[in-house]
Formats: sequence, C-alpha cells, structure tokens
Amino acid sequence: MADLATRKLPLAGRHGGSSTVRLTPAAPASRISLRAPGDSVGGLSQALGLQLPTRPKTSASANGRHALWLGPDEWLVIDENGADLIGIAGSSGVLHAATDVSHRNTAVIVSGPGAEATLAAGCPQDVSLGAFPVGACSRTLLGKAEVVLLRLDEETFRVEVWRSFSDYAFGLLAEGAEDAGR
Repeated sequence: MADLATRKLPLAGRHGGSSTVRLTPAAPASRISLRAPGDSVGGLSQALGLQLPTRPKTSASANGRHALWLGPDEWLVIDENGADLIGIAGSSGVLHAATDVSHRNTAVIVSGPGAEATLAAGCPQDVSLGAFPVGACSRTLLGKAEVVLLRLDEETFRVEVWRSFSDYAFGLLAEGAEDAGR
C-alpha cells in the first residue's frame, strides 16, 4: 500500500456548508475493493475483525473500520486508521480478491440537520432516515459522479468518491448545502 501520509489530499483546504450542514473532507484512510465467494465470508470477517454484511444496503463498523456491501460478492472496506487491509485480508487463508483503492477514493463527511437535503440536491436515491437508516450504504450517483454513501448516524453521511471526481462532488454538495441552509 502506498503511504497515505505523503500523497496530497485531493480536497485539502476545502470547506463548505451552511447554517444546517457541514462539509468536511475525510481524513486519509486505507481502502480495499474486496470480492469473495460466500464460503469465504466467515474467514474474511474473522481476519478483518467485523462481520462482512451479506444483505443489500447494509454495512458493518468496528474500531474505525467499515465494510460496505456493494453486491452479492463485493464489499468496500475502509479503515480510518490506515491499516494494511490487503495484508489483513491475505491472512484470512480463504479465497478472495482484494485491490487497494486507497488512492483512488477520497471521502466527504456531510453532517448536520440539513445533510439529507444536501444529498437530495444531487442524488436520486431516497436518503431519508426511513428509507436509508443508520448503517445503510449504497453505490449511487451524485450528479454525474458515481459515489458510495454510508449513513454514519441520523445526521451524518460519508460520501466516498473517486479522487478525480472529488472537486465536482464537493462543489455539488456545497451548492446543496447552501440550498439546505435557506
């Protein structure tokens, strides 16, 4: 894995929000795109220290690590402490494919009572608490960019986006935040 501390963060110095929502570039994190058959889930879960979710729109989180279900055999695993997720998955001893995507992605934290309205300004998915409860995750669109949403709590979302689309996504979220603050 490349050293996260030496690469320039794509949203460094950016800030945004309004009276009802705050936009914050997330701290560097390690990430893997993980693919595995169903009979490998137990071994990978044990190695990663959290149960890989197996139902659509669900996630699991423990100690700064998140596993987001993206498909029947696909997860995005994020470690906010920068752990070597490739090595950890490799120690599981089960069949899987893991690709380090730490530098491909970045994230924006959208928080506050206006977070849902901010996301709704550019995302066609219903992110209301009833339809998208705490812990829900989904690959969706924000404007024209593919993102992965994770609802961290009632008023906070993590928006994972490819770094090449991060300025666009941040700008769209900033406009949504201004509208949500009115």
